[in-house]
Amino acid sequence: MNQEAEKGYGMTEGTIWKQILIFFFPVLLGTFFQQLYNTADSVIVGRFVGPEALAAVGGSASVLVTLLISLFTGISTGSTVMVSQYFGAGKYEGMGKAVHTSVAFAIVAGFFMMVIGLLLSPFALRLMGTPEAIFSDTKMYLRIYLLGTIPTFIYNVGAAVLRAVGDTKRPLIFLMICCCVNVVLDLLLVVVFDLAVLGVAIATVTSQVISAVLVILALQRTEYFPPLSLKELSFTPNILQGILLVGIPAGLQSDMYSIANVIIQSTINTFGTNTIAAWSAYGKIESFFFMVMSALGISITTFSGQNFGAKKIERVKKSVKIGVGMALGIAACFSLIFHFGGTVLLGLFTTDPEVLKLGLEVMGFVSPFYFTYVCIEVMSGAIRGTGEALPPMLITSCGICLLRVLWIFIVVPQHNTLGAVVASYPISWSLTTVIFIIYYSRGNWLKRRLRIYGKSQEEELI
Repeated sequence: MNQEAEKGYGMTEGTIWKQILIFFFPVLLGTFFQQLYNTADSVIVGRFVGPEALAAVGGSASVLVTLLISLFTGISTGSTVMVSQYFGAGKYEGMGKAVHTSVAFAIVAGFFMMVIGLLLSPFALRLMGTPEAIFSDTKMYLRIYLLGTIPTFIYNVGAAVLRAVGDTKRPLIFLMICCCVNVVLDLLLVVVFDLAVLGVAIATVTSQVISAVLVILALQRTEYFPPLSLKELSFTPNILQGILLVGIPAGLQSDMYSIANVIIQSTINTFGTNTIAAWSAYGKIESFFFMVMSALGISITTFSGQNFGAKKIERVKKSVKIGVGMALGIAACFSLIFHFGGTVLLGLFTTDPEVLKLGLEVMGFVSPFYFTYVCIEVMSGAIRGTGEALPPMLITSCGICLLRVLWIFIVVPQHNTLGAVVASYPISWSLTTVIFIIYYSRGNWLKRRLRIYGKSQEEELI
């Protein structure tokens, strides 16, 4: 392997906290632009077309698109783990096979998801109760969006591969470029050519195609692993199995969050317009906390994967301690900002006194408990980086998602208040954190992963 490449992108040597932060900030910026990219359509049609177009783009279609993107992002974690482990172990050819398998899987899986989505989208929209007045535009937007499924999946997988070797700059640059292209095309097609929902759909798919082309070119021009050759795309069975064993649980975990939030939102809707507005405003503000925590989790996953591949287990363990410390600092900062600046932040969304009051109540109740969430993101990221994906998914899905759903159906009907709904958050975080600490501390998962990884290396030598 090229020594300069290894020195520049490897995370198996050097000061741990510095390497995590160097990786963390570009991922954080990328997450920010991803959010901006996903909201640009809604903002532009809302301002220049009208509420019906906004509802068509930002309502049921947005929920389904979020589920799809969450699934893609989760599955691409499998590619991150496989490539980072090969990179940490210094297995140049193994990285090449992992890259080709990942891209081939993105194309095939993206095609099948596109076909299934196109066939089932009208049924899904009906099931969600999409109003008849916006049904046609919603269906059109969703179907055009689904035509970009393959390039979207290719970008997510390609970006995951680049991040696995520590290259966070190029995925960030690509995302910034496509975000700008999307906004410019939105304005051109909606404002100038008056194409409304059709315009933003075309702009989104065009941006997705550009992102896929850019990431493919990056994979073809790299010295950190064998360059991607479209003629050599194929599946390496054991690598594909590793990607799926990590990626599918991670993708399902992301979607479980979304499904639980849909159920909670349906309960919030019963409390009236002011509560819905307050919950929505607080959710937009709180999303920045989870955006930062998610970026830290991705950083820990990549660090863990590289060092596990290099058999530097002590660095994996130290990264968890350092990561928890960083996460606690992040949680404390957000808690203080929300405590002292809650009125100002909520005031960006509304000036209604009742909405502000309700928003501050939710913020004041939840934000002091952010510290109970930190171990979930850090420990699950470290465990997943070693290739152990199913237990973190089960712990998170049951401890957070399932518990919240049961809370909504069992506890809330007996105490039908906003406070009862909000209480599900710190309770579920605390319980899940305790389970993660017990699971992580016992260490059986690490011994199992070392045994499995050692066996797989022996099989590669046969």
